[in-house]
Amino acid sequence: MRAVAMGLLGLTISAGGAFAADDEEDAPAKPAVPNIYLDLRTTYATIPAGTLGLGFGNTSLSAALDALAARRGTMLPTGLPAARSIAVDLPLTVDVSDSVSLYGGVSGSATDLGGGWSAFDITSWNIGVQADLYQQNGGNIPTITLQSTLTQSVPNEPGMTTSFNNILEFDYALDEDETRGWLAGLQYTHTDIASQFASIKPNTILYAGGYYQWPSNWKFTGRLGVQSFGGAQIAGRTLAEPFTQPILRFDLDRMDDNDNRLFGLTAQIAWVPKPSYQVTLRTPLYAVRN
Repeated sequence: MRAVAMGLLGLTISAGGAFAADDEEDAPAKPAVPNIYLDLRTTYATIPAGTLGLGFGNTSLSAALDALAARRGTMLPTGLPAARSIAVDLPLTVDVSDSVSLYGGVSGSATDLGGGWSAFDITSWNIGVQADLYQQNGGNIPTITLQSTLTQSVPNEPGMTTSFNNILEFDYALDEDETRGWLAGLQYTHTDIASQFASIKPNTILYAGGYYQWPSNWKFTGRLGVQSFGGAQIAGRTLAEPFTQPILRFDLDRMDDNDNRLFGLTAQIAWVPKPSYQVTLRTPLYAVRN
């Protein structure tokens, strides 16, 4: 009996080891190197007179225009003119895991204040992190994501700006594959100017929306919110009036089977308080794509 028991125990251990090996073979292998890419974004924006480049997540454009306003404010006796701007963001992005991404890079822009386009030049740098604080994974609590970005205008001289942009978003998926769902969030932007004569008040956006991804991996996302800006002053004179107005944003993205973005197009209308239009083309350049 002892021999039989020992034999059964040996067979059980061998079978368990075989099943464990099969499970390891069936489990998807984790990539040895994370996604690494330049998240190239090209933005064209129109900005009405008397305001700044405000809206969803465009801190590089805003930093460039804020710094320009601070430097030239005393030379603009009638206030900020209407402007057009082209900005290019080049953050090097590393997806450390499925839930954490780190990024940092430079941005350049050219601006037309009514007298022709300025030369295109590097106007800011930025670093940031995006992390899922909680993942829904089929449960009833939505995924909670925090994105924080520090942006500083260049060159480093009086009138330069430093912006802190934080976005807290809640994503409630309606299916297991997370191809459709609802969104709600808050964006808060605080800007400091290296000048004792100028100040820019915080900008806050509260929004809600939703998304849908087709089997072809095209994904549409819409957000509708309310933007509240505290205004901007220089040398005791108002550069931009405070306001509370609606804002609307649409995103169309082409994803791959692993939810990596291949192409993106964003359209935004922000009333500041007159309509400001912005279009962003997103074309990531992958060094490593899993």
